[in-house]
Amino acid sequence: MRSFTLHEPQTVNEAVAELRSHGAEARPLAGGTDLVAGVMRDQLSGSAMPYPTHLVDLTTVPELTGIHIENGSARIGATTTLLEIAASPELTERWPLLAQAAGEVASPEIRALGTLGGNIHQRPRCWFFRNKDFDCIKKGGDICFAVKGDNRYNAILGGHLCYIVHPSDLAMVLVALDARARVASPAQESLREVPFAEYFLGPQQDLLRETVLEADELLTEVVIPPVPAHTHHAWQKLNDKGQPTWDFALVSVAAAITAIDGVWEDGRIVLGGVAPTPYRATAVEEALAGQDIRSALPDAIQELRAVARPMRHNAFKLQLAETLIERTVLGALASEPVTA
Repeated sequence: MRSFTLHEPQTVNEAVAELRSHGAEARPLAGGTDLVAGVMRDQLSGSAMPYPTHLVDLTTVPELTGIHIENGSARIGATTTLLEIAASPELTERWPLLAQAAGEVASPEIRALGTLGGNIHQRPRCWFFRNKDFDCIKKGGDICFAVKGDNRYNAILGGHLCYIVHPSDLAMVLVALDARARVASPAQESLREVPFAEYFLGPQQDLLRETVLEADELLTEVVIPPVPAHTHHAWQKLNDKGQPTWDFALVSVAAAITAIDGVWEDGRIVLGGVAPTPYRATAVEEALAGQDIRSALPDAIQELRAVARPMRHNAFKLQLAETLIERTVLGALASEPVTA
C-alpha cells in the first residue's frame, strides 16, 4: 500500500471542504473495510479509480453517526456501524428488513467496523475490475473481460458494456424501503435529498461512477419513511458458502409488500448480486399489481426472463433469482405486518 495523508475534520462542512480541496485524489473514509483493505490494497488505477493520496476520516464528525426515530421516520447517520443498525430495537421492530440485512453482512468483526455509508458506497465486484493486471473498460480501458472470460459472478440484468455487480446488501434494502439520501455539497447551503431509487448509476449512465455524488459531495444520513399499514417485509440472501454472512451475495432479494387479504396493493421487490445497481424487479411487481399474490406469483416471476441477459457462465443466477423471489415474497406474506 502506498502512503496517504489522513485528514480529520470535525464538521460536515470541513469534510466537504477537504474533499473539494484535494479533488480526485481524495476519498472519504469510514470503517475502511473496502477502501483500505480492498481497493487500496489491490491498487486499482485508471480514470475510474485514481489511487487516493488523501483520506478524509468521517468518523471524527459527530453529526454523522446515530439512529433517530422522529414522526414515524428513521434518520440514520452515514457513519453508524452495521452492528448498531442490526442491534437497534426500534429498527428491528419497524424496519426489520434493514436490521436483518445489516446483521447478515460479512462477519461480526466487519459489522463492528463497517458503516452504513461505507456499505452503500462499496466499489463494484468483478474480479477483472478488482485485479490491477486487467485494464478493463470500467478502469478506462477498452474491453470488458467478463464478456468472454469467467463471468459466473457478473451481472445478468442491467449490464451495458460493463457487467459489474453491486455488492451492497443495504443499498438494495433502502431502495425497497423507498428511503432517501441526504447529501452535503459545497455548492448548496442546505442538504439535498435524493431517493435511493435514483441514487445509483449503472454503466449505461456513467462508466466511471456508481452514484450521483460528485467528488466533493458527501452522504450525511439516510431517511426512511414510515411503513404503510398492511406491509410485510422479507429478506433472502444466497452465496457460495451457503450461509447468509461471510461472503457477497450471488443473489439476494428484499421485499416490502403491502397486501390486504393476500392481494397486492403496492410494494417493491429489489434484487442484489445480479446487476450493476440494486435492481428493482418492476416487471414482476407490475404483473402482481391487484392480483392474488400466491396464485399470480409463478407467472409474474417469469417476467424476469424477458429482461435478463445472462452470459455463458452465469445463467444459473437467473434460476437462483427466480427461486429466491418466490421464497422471499411468500415469506413476506407469511410474516406478521410490520409495526408502524
